[in-house]
Amino acid sequence: MLEVLKNITYRHLFLAQVIALVGTGLITIALALQAYDLARGQAAQVLGIALAIKMIAYIGVAPVASAFAERLPRKKVLVTLDIIRALTALCLPFVTQIWQIYILIFVLQSASAAFTPTFQAMIPDVLPQEREYTNALSLSRLAYDLENIISPMLAGFLLTYINYHNLFLGTVIGFIGSALFVVSAKLPQAKKPEFKGVYRRIKQGAKIYFNTPRLKALLALNLAIASASAVVIVNTVVLVQSTFKLTEHATTWAFGLFGLGSMLSAFILPKVLDKFSDRSVMLTGTTVLVLGLFSGYFVTSYTGLLVLWFILGVGYSTSQTPTGRLIRKSAASENRTSLFAAQFAFSHACWLITYPLVGWLSTHFGTLQTFIPMAVIATGALTLAMSLWSSRDETFLPHRHDDLPPDHEHLLQHQVNGVHIHEYMINDHHPKWSKPQ
Repeated sequence: MLEVLKNITYRHLFLAQVIALVGTGLITIALALQAYDLARGQAAQVLGIALAIKMIAYIGVAPVASAFAERLPRKKVLVTLDIIRALTALCLPFVTQIWQIYILIFVLQSASAAFTPTFQAMIPDVLPQEREYTNALSLSRLAYDLENIISPMLAGFLLTYINYHNLFLGTVIGFIGSALFVVSAKLPQAKKPEFKGVYRRIKQGAKIYFNTPRLKALLALNLAIASASAVVIVNTVVLVQSTFKLTEHATTWAFGLFGLGSMLSAFILPKVLDKFSDRSVMLTGTTVLVLGLFSGYFVTSYTGLLVLWFILGVGYSTSQTPTGRLIRKSAASENRTSLFAAQFAFSHACWLITYPLVGWLSTHFGTLQTFIPMAVIATGALTLAMSLWSSRDETFLPHRHDDLPPDHEHLLQHQVNGVHIHEYMINDHHPKWSKPQ
């Protein structure tokens, strides 16, 4: 897996991602503690609303930003967005009112909504070989897990000496460091799509998404993943500090165990994906999430919570890490930014539902009672994904073009023994998914 880091450009981008995510992990913990400090018994609801605002920013900004970003120099776009995120995070330690949290979170996450799809769409151009790209996805998952394991450990250490408000400064340092690594990387030039208007580019990603069976199934899996992760993010601080009467340090270790499970899963996934299909791996991971949510109702101790969070971390990574592979095989280079933006927006639309729902359920019915309805939602989503995603998910499909003349360039390019066959993707020539011939 680590051989992919021999690519200098990818190495710089990976380091940029790591340092930014460590900072983001600190802000997640600091925000949870800040919400608890300001709202006490209403902390879960406040945190749920704050995270819902984050999702609104992601859903509303990502598709629009991608339509502009794909026509601008990648490096300037990424560095500018890192600077905006750093300046916004710098304001968070001075928050004294809950509404101030909401405003700053919207600004911060709007910049992230523009940054992330642009960053993700660039990696397949840096690493065009599927095996290298799979390794990069696992490394990326490991980097995200630093948000859940290294950051809590670092936060626990820092909280011994400083107030939690100072954790926000770690986020500022992370974003500045990310910008410096992006500046040092030699980024590939993207193939710019023909410009047919911003609105059409925004629609392009959604069109590909909803006409590709594997991606429609992915949307259902996103809801199951969001159901489990929302329970972890929103309820950890309440379960640990209110239900089990433990300290801030115990909260950071709970987040850390979730990250550890996810990290270990991501580490072995490249070898697993060599032997099993994306569909089998992702459905298995989601099944683990469903079973974990149902068992959460019976957790009665902090130790039991740590074990459950570790298991949910394994399922989370297993179900989510191959997502980039699905996006890569579903769109050509010029359409990947819009498709990554669509996945970014649709996946976070699921969190927009689950974050406030978990907060509301926890506040009105209790934290343990929250597990069952979220498990039911995840079960329904998993069942839908299984029905939408055929086990015969073929990349190369034979198909016809009755609307094109026999001498059309597209037909002549992909003719094999009298059969028109090629890697099938939704685009201008293929507006709908081909039915089996």
